[in-house]
Amino acid sequence: MLERNQLLTYLDDLLKPQQIKDYCPNGLQVEGANDIKKIVTGVTASQALIDAAIAAGADTLLVHHGYFWKGENQTITSLKKRRIKALLNADINLIAYHLPLDIHPTLGNNAQLAKLFDITAVEGLELGNPQSVAVKGRLVKAKTVTELGSVIAQQLGREPLIEGAKDKVIKTIAWCSGGGQSFIEMAGEQGIDAFISGEVSEQTIHLAREYDIAFFAAGHHATERYGAKALGEHLAVELGVDVEFIDIDNPA
Repeated sequence: MLERNQLLTYLDDLLKPQQIKDYCPNGLQVEGANDIKKIVTGVTASQALIDAAIAAGADTLLVHHGYFWKGENQTITSLKKRRIKALLNADINLIAYHLPLDIHPTLGNNAQLAKLFDITAVEGLELGNPQSVAVKGRLVKAKTVTELGSVIAQQLGREPLIEGAKDKVIKTIAWCSGGGQSFIEMAGEQGIDAFISGEVSEQTIHLAREYDIAFFAAGHHATERYGAKALGEHLAVELGVDVEFIDIDNPA
C-alpha cells in the first residue's frame, strides 16, 4: 500500500522543488486520504478536472497548476471555496508542482517538447543557471519555418501563431513552455534561429521581428500537457500505483 507521505517524499526527491524559487507552494496543497490507490494527473486543478477525478474514483489529483499563487486573494470564497470543498468532501489530495515540473530534465514540460519536436543537445538558455526555466538545443534535422510550424501543429493538435523571421532555415532553437514568452529576448541575444513558447504578449511580436528570430506561440495548455502525463506514467511504473491522465482541453 502506498501512503501519502511516501508519495510526497518520492515526488520531492524526484522534482527537487527546494532548489527553485516559485510562485506557489509545490507539493501537497490540500490534504485528503492517507492511502493512495488511484492518482489522476492533469494540467490545471479546475472544477472540471476535480469532477473528472471524483468520477474516476481518485484519491489524489496531481497537477501542474494548483492553487495559492503569489499575489492572489487569500480568502477561501466563491470559486475557490467550491473547488476546495469538492476536494475535501471526496477526501482527495491535491498535489501540484509548477516550475519543478517545467524544468525536470526527463519528465518536465520542456523535456517532453524536445522529444516531440526532435530536438537534441538540450541545455539551459539562462547562462550560468543550472535551474534555467527556458532551454535551448538543436533540431536533429534542420527545418524551414513552415515545416517546424507543421510539426508543432501535428504534435500539439493546435496551429501555432508564427511571427518574426519567416524565411530562415532553423537549426538552433530555444523554448519555454507556458507563459515563457519573455525569454525570447535572451534567445535573440544569443543568435538562436527560433523560439517557442506557449503564450504571446504584445511586445513579443516586436522582439521577434527586430531580432529576426522565428517565433511560435503554441498554446499555454498545449505546451504543458505532457509533463503531468509523463510524471504520472513514471509513477505508475516506479511505484506500481494506478494512474490516469485526464486532459481538460483549453484553447489558450
